Amino acid sequence: MYAKPHVHSEIGLEEVGLKSADVKNVQIHWNLNPAELYEQAIRNGEAELTKDGAIRVLTGQYTGRSPKDKFFVEQSPSKEKIWWGAINQACSPELFSHMHGKVLEHLSHARNLYVHDAFCGTDERYRLPIRVISEVAYHALFSWNMFVRATKEELVNHKPQFTVLAAPSLIARPDVDGTRTGTYIGVNIEERLIVIVGSMYSGEVKKGIFSIMNYLLPERGVFPMHCSANMGQDGSTAVFFGLSGTGKTTLSADPERILIGDDEHGWSDEGVFNFEGGSYAKTINLSPEQEPLIYATTKMFGTVLENVPLEEDRSPDFADTTYTENTRCAYPLNYIPNASEDGKGGVPKNVVFLTADAFGVLPPISKLSPEQAMYHFISGYTAKVAGTERGITEPQATFSTCFGGPFMPLHPTVYAELLAQKIKESGASVWLVNTGWTGGPYGTGSRMKLSYTRRMVNAALNGELDDVDYTEEQFFGLMIPNSVPGVPSEILNPRATWSEGSAYDAKALELAGMFRKNFEKFADQASEDILAGGPKA
Repeated sequence: MYAKPHVHSEIGLEEVGLKSADVKNVQIHWNLNPAELYEQAIRNGEAELTKDGAIRVLTGQYTGRSPKDKFFVEQSPSKEKIWWGAINQACSPELFSHMHGKVLEHLSHARNLYVHDAFCGTDERYRLPIRVISEVAYHALFSWNMFVRATKEELVNHKPQFTVLAAPSLIARPDVDGTRTGTYIGVNIEERLIVIVGSMYSGEVKKGIFSIMNYLLPERGVFPMHCSANMGQDGSTAVFFGLSGTGKTTLSADPERILIGDDEHGWSDEGVFNFEGGSYAKTINLSPEQEPLIYATTKMFGTVLENVPLEEDRSPDFADTTYTENTRCAYPLNYIPNASEDGKGGVPKNVVFLTADAFGVLPPISKLSPEQAMYHFISGYTAKVAGTERGITEPQATFSTCFGGPFMPLHPTVYAELLAQKIKESGASVWLVNTGWTGGPYGTGSRMKLSYTRRMVNAALNGELDDVDYTEEQFFGLMIPNSVPGVPSEILNPRATWSEGSAYDAKALELAGMFRKNFEKFADQASEDILAGGPKA
């Protein structure tokens, strides 16, 4: 039965196997608004209201994604396109069918089902109509915040092209079901269906749909990107790629520029468009001094706080890691004052790759050739330092393919070639910006000053580096500007910041070797142009 006559499409739940006769005793809630979802989540015991009006959810065992439990169904025609391996793991159609059946049986006996219809993508030509069906109201509220919201008129004619079925309280039995653990995330591209078993963490919903966009869009000539994007007052657009800890969110959140989005975008022939309608920001050690705009959203009605401990008065404690360091908040993008109204920008004039090089080798800013852009994009390099993860006592190189390896179903060269094509067509400049160490590696050198990095990035985006002289660095062949207005020239060439040039040379050779070794797994499908963008040493 239906709880209320909310607007919904004529496309019913039968499309994913939930027959009317099977769910006749289930309360089905279609497209509830945030106020209604607040009531449902609190009534169900899923959430607590915070002191300032946000809602706090604890996701239980999983406070992050479970990548080793995510599988693509190995069947034609998708199996010929997917880059199979440790990231894109295969499962049989039989296993998926079995788990899909278990999910249907489980959901047909739930007290409530929450259905949320939305879009992924702000560009009407490429957006993906989606549907999220879950036994918890929290998933519907999260989806309301994170995906592009449909109008009442669009809801009437909504025809989902991909559906997420979430059964977080259903625990798989590996000995009976054939799963790896009690958790199973299955993606069936041919059936246009994602099933989530045994995990309440909403990031599985978000990143599951992102993976689908990364599979579908390249065939349509659209470059899908795990990046942030902003736009100057003159309409000039920039995109920022970077792994966690490199400054992607901080550097793209410029109050002088319009924020298009902070995580997932597409680059079409007309420009950049956001996949999302919201933001999913980390909140560990969040403060009004460091991130005032994000902090302000945590005091707004509609924001979802995930795994953030609450004080006695229900105010969030962002420094507390009791549940996880991966505490987050999800909120509509329009909660940010300088956010774009339509989630779109022009064709990028600048592409910025961010890395936090803890070895102190890479320049604080350098300009890349198209070949180097492809190589460094596939590499997706940064470095972890002592204290970031248990067991790390010295800098470790980290490579995440295309700056978003876990969400890229196709071979990395597909995305790299698309990047090169877009750069060629747009004439965009590509910059490698090192927000890491200078004057030596971690423990000897010092972290690059944020004020200098901001000035270098702004100089690049404003065209101030278009006519300066450059010097080619000898180990990676990177072009280093000889001067950047407002930045001391002596810090621009990293070798000159080390006390001993020979020590720098040895460390640079070591890092170049790490790049080459990492790239071996891509070499068989990499073009000569891509390979030419690698280290020179």
